[in-house]
Formats: sequence, structure tokens, C-alpha cells
Amino acid sequence: MLKNAFLGIDVGTTAVKIGVIEENQLIYEMSVKLTTYVDGLIKYQQSSELEAAFVQGVKSIPSEIRALISSVSFSTAMHSVMPVVDGVAGKIFLWSDEQASEVIEEFKQTDLAKHFYQKTGTPIHAMSPFAKILYFGQQKSYPKNVKWWGIKELLLEYFTGKARIDYSVASATGLLNLETLTWDQEILDYLEIVPKQLAELADTTAEFPIDTSAATSLGLASDVTVIAGASDGCLTAYASFYRTGNTSSLTIGTSAAVRNITQQTHFDTEKQNFCYYLDQNHYVIGAPSNNGGCVLAWAAQTIDEPETFYQKLPDKLAASPIGAKGVRFFPYLNGERAPFWSANKKAEFKQLTVEHTKVDMIRGVIEGMLMNIRILCEMVGAREGLSVSGGFFQTEALTQMTADLLGLPCLYAEENEPLFGIYYLIHQPERIVEAGKIFEPQKTASEQYHELAQHYFNE
Repeated sequence: MLKNAFLGIDVGTTAVKIGVIEENQLIYEMSVKLTTYVDGLIKYQQSSELEAAFVQGVKSIPSEIRALISSVSFSTAMHSVMPVVDGVAGKIFLWSDEQASEVIEEFKQTDLAKHFYQKTGTPIHAMSPFAKILYFGQQKSYPKNVKWWGIKELLLEYFTGKARIDYSVASATGLLNLETLTWDQEILDYLEIVPKQLAELADTTAEFPIDTSAATSLGLASDVTVIAGASDGCLTAYASFYRTGNTSSLTIGTSAAVRNITQQTHFDTEKQNFCYYLDQNHYVIGAPSNNGGCVLAWAAQTIDEPETFYQKLPDKLAASPIGAKGVRFFPYLNGERAPFWSANKKAEFKQLTVEHTKVDMIRGVIEGMLMNIRILCEMVGAREGLSVSGGFFQTEALTQMTADLLGLPCLYAEENEPLFGIYYLIHQPERIVEAGKIFEPQKTASEQYHELAQHYFNE
């Protein structure tokens, strides 16, 4: 029996996704939901629950498929902080945790803010581990010997017996010097922490033997190779690039991001694009938004009926004209990251009158969210076309609306996802460039949206 299957584990914000890929084909997949706990500004997951989720996911793989697995690697969400005290981990604070908002707003006013950004490529924002560690340090929340780990460290400690973090995830911490690929001593000194409080660094394609007890517990072979992997955002961009040949991509899940694959670092100290490491030949630059699919979920819950919202959405969009009869929606329900980097941004309807209907409001919400993404496309320089991924694009009417409003072809393929990104990065299979399904901008609609965009957020 030829053992050449690849096991990918993708830990996102809402679920752990398990995928087994053999010769470019996904032969098994499943997911386990994760619970995020919210207490005001505090947003976290429990490390024990996350570990139980990926263990459950791997053990769910039929034994005959598990026997084919020769390697395993990981995609993880960025910006997580998991304080470990005396070997005990508890809460994992997520990118959406806002405890550091006030502290980081104060830090932005210092000369060090732009200096640290240019060293790391991580925007100065409450999402980053830099901000969280700064806040926890000022609050004296943890003892001096605390270890500042995250989701990737949890996975690699379980699978290899030692906590490690790859350069891709590390480059989103605000602590890694992007030029030297080492923990930046000046930044660590500012935070009053030392390198031994952080995990060992590894390249994204670095290989390690699987821990014997992990292999036994999971029913995997003892000679399985463990590979460090990268961040979910970088891997989504790489999957899209490898699959379609397109360097620009757009993901709209709960949040949203526009990304470009590049061979050079790129920084904008004013708008603060992110710039993260992928491998020795590639970086991912881009701009994230807090307000993606969560804006639609809010609209479904508060304006419409959640049970039938997506099913009936195409008809609702058709019932209101482009421009939503003048309704404008500023989509900042969760503050905003790029290009404002402010937790204080607020959402609002504009120009709403008694003549407007529910369908106008729904169209206005979606147009406002996409108009905001249009700004991110301009910021990142996405001009040729976009490979798209995420739950938002499961509805074809929304994909077509995106192409029309952005004025860019949108290329959808099921492989535009992190699990395939890890597989492509590590195994570099024969590259078959296929566009998948292409949604071209419709001329008349695109022209109307272009006109609308010129003054959308000024009214």
C-alpha cells in the first residue's frame, strides 16, 4: 500500500477543518465547531476545547484513510495569544479580542509605532499579540515567567512534543523582525519580555518527526512527518495563486481581506497594509476588514429572517435597484481595521426615509460592505482580477454583485482555501492553472457602481 496522503488541519475562528488530500484530490473532509466566549471586550477560546476539537477531527478519519497519511501540516488563524503559566494553558485570546484597544491607541501616538510597523509588517492594532502583551504587561495580568504562545504553538507542541511557531504566523505577531526572521530584541525590550518566553521559530516548510504518544493516540503511523505550515490568510492567498495564477485574492468569511502575493516586502506607514512571510520566495501583502460576512449575519438577524435569508437573497437584491434608492450603509459594526485601524468606527444608515423598504436596506447593507472592500482593493493594488473564497461566495448572486461593484473579474474555485494552500506550499504538485468559474463585471452595472463609489462614503 502506497502511503502518500497529506493531512491538513485548518484552525479558523469558528471551526477546525480536517482534510486529507491525495494526488491533488480531497479524499476526506470534516469540521468541528469551536466555541468563542465573549465577555465585553474579551474574546477567547479555551485551549482544552481546541485541542479536543482537532483530536476529534483526526480520530474521525476512517482508519483505512489514516493508514495512507505520510505527512501532516497546519493552517492557523493569526494574532492569537495563549498565556502559559507553569506549563498550564487556558484561554486563547483571539484576533478579535479588544482589551488592548485603549493602550494601542495611546501607543499609536508615539514615534515607535511606525518604526515597529516597518520592522515587522504587522499593523499597529489591538488584534496583534504585540498589543495584547503590552496591555497584559501594563495590567500585570500574568507572572514574569509566563510564556506567550498561540494556536500554532499548541498544535506543534501536541504533534512534535515542543512548542514552535512558523515564520508566517510569527510575522503577524508584531514581534518578528521581517528582515532577519528573528524575534526583534528592541520590541521585546519595550514589552519587557525575553526570547525564552516565546516559542522556537521555524520556517513554514520545516519538517519534524511526529511525537510518539501523539501518533499512538491519533492512530497515525510513527513515521509521519510533521510540517510547520503557515497562517490561514497567507495560505488562502497562495492556494488562489497556485490554482488560478492570479496574484490577487479576496476572502469574505466572518471578516474579510484583500491580499496580493509578492516577492518583495511592501510597507505603507500611513494606511498600514500588512506584510507577512509565506516562504523564502513569497510574501503576502494586504488589508483586512472586521466587517465581512458578519455584516450579512447581522442584517439577517435584525432586518430579515435568518432561516431563509440566503435562500431568498437573490430575489431581494433583484427587487431593489443599484444604489438601493439612495440608502447608504457605513458597515463598521465591529470598528474597522484597514485603512482606519480604529475600534471606534461605527456603523450607520444614511439617507434613510419612510419610502425605503426592507429590501432597500438589505441591498444597502451589502453595497456598503462591498464599497468598503473596494477601498481595500485600491489600497492593495488589486487591478487585474480576484480569486475569491469564503462562505460569502457560496451565493452566486453575491459573487456577481462583487464583480460588478469592484469592476474586477472574480474567479471562484473550491481549492481557493487554506487546506489546499498548505498542500500546494509543501508538496508543490504539478501546477495545473485553471480559473474555476469566472464572474465577469457586467458593463452597465459596473459603470453605475463606479459612479456610486466616487462619493459613497462622503454623503
